[in-house]
Amino acid sequence: MISIETARGFSVSAHRVEIVERKGRGHPDSICDAVMDAISVALCRTYRERCGRILHHNIDKSLLAAGSVERQFGGGRVIRPMEFVIGDRATFAAAGEEIPVAEIAIDTANRWLRENLRFVDPAKHVRYRIVLAPGSSELVDIFARPGAVMVANDTSAAVGYWPLSPTERAVLDLERFLNGTRFKERFPESGEDVKVMGLRTGTDLTMTVAMPLIARFVHSEADYFDRKKAIGREIGEFLAGLPGFGRRTFHFNTLDETGRGLNGIYLSLLGTSAEDADSGQVGRGNRVNGIIALSRPLGSEATAGKNPVSHVGKIYTILAHQLAREICEEVEGVAEATVLLLSRIGTPIDRPAMAAAQLRLQRGLRLADASGRAREIIARGLAGIGDFCLELAEGRYPVC
Repeated sequence: MISIETARGFSVSAHRVEIVERKGRGHPDSICDAVMDAISVALCRTYRERCGRILHHNIDKSLLAAGSVERQFGGGRVIRPMEFVIGDRATFAAAGEEIPVAEIAIDTANRWLRENLRFVDPAKHVRYRIVLAPGSSELVDIFARPGAVMVANDTSAAVGYWPLSPTERAVLDLERFLNGTRFKERFPESGEDVKVMGLRTGTDLTMTVAMPLIARFVHSEADYFDRKKAIGREIGEFLAGLPGFGRRTFHFNTLDETGRGLNGIYLSLLGTSAEDADSGQVGRGNRVNGIIALSRPLGSEATAGKNPVSHVGKIYTILAHQLAREICEEVEGVAEATVLLLSRIGTPIDRPAMAAAQLRLQRGLRLADASGRAREIIARGLAGIGDFCLELAEGRYPVC
């Protein structure tokens, strides 16, 4: 069933207050999401190469337990490595062939850490505990059932929307700017554990930014605050270039306090608070569109690492955002779209129990002018869900 209706109430941008958060790639929660999804992609590749199809797995339970470090101006040392617990379910053998699941998981995690965290050496700074096990017989069996499209492994609901509001876009873009290649080349002392919290009040925008400075580049308390001031100027210039806002202010590493030495500054050895301050888990970070928007509808599913061809929590969450975007881009006069998808366990994933779209229309447009085309886009997306799932299996859509 496909339902199309007019969105009620004000858009998020019309409300006086809007709060949006983003956790950067070095945040422990973001690390868990990205690594676990990368492991799922690697397993999908191996399953297809060796068995001709994607097999049962859900690599979506993890804990990145903080380690312990000793910091000082100019450097420091790791006392106890971080511990990465990688868990849930996977297929270890098929068609008489063993699948080296643990090796794939560790190799993939090491590769991601090397490519995304400049100062983390996985061989020295991370220990792994693999707690993956075979799945239940009923869930494994759905992969052996005939049919071109999988049946849903769960009764699950998902929601997605488009477009991002100016505040949502500003928060997303600021973190990407601070973690961008060019910024890191200019400010190598800036760590990857960036967190941005945006508050819009009326047209005024306030950003609160947390980002550690790397100990090896900082030689004194005064040097820290000089570098912090230079980075602060960059943040201010970035905000000044954002269109559509009134007054723009920011706060950067607000726990800092002069005169307290190492205890009064945000200094990091490895660029992530997982080195000694904060642990991470899957599902506690950004939604699949890269932000945590408190004024928007949020689903309860953690998508990272879940099976891309059967787990409707993952498939429908990402698909809902894609369908909302396609509706806005392809249907003239639709200013905003929210898409809801509901599965029923055991039914084919291309036939949801409900697919609904709530459309915010530009002035003068009637629902009848847009509903037919919106319904076609949703039907097209569901009809092509098999190809969409393969794209998920290849990692084409980010999950955080």
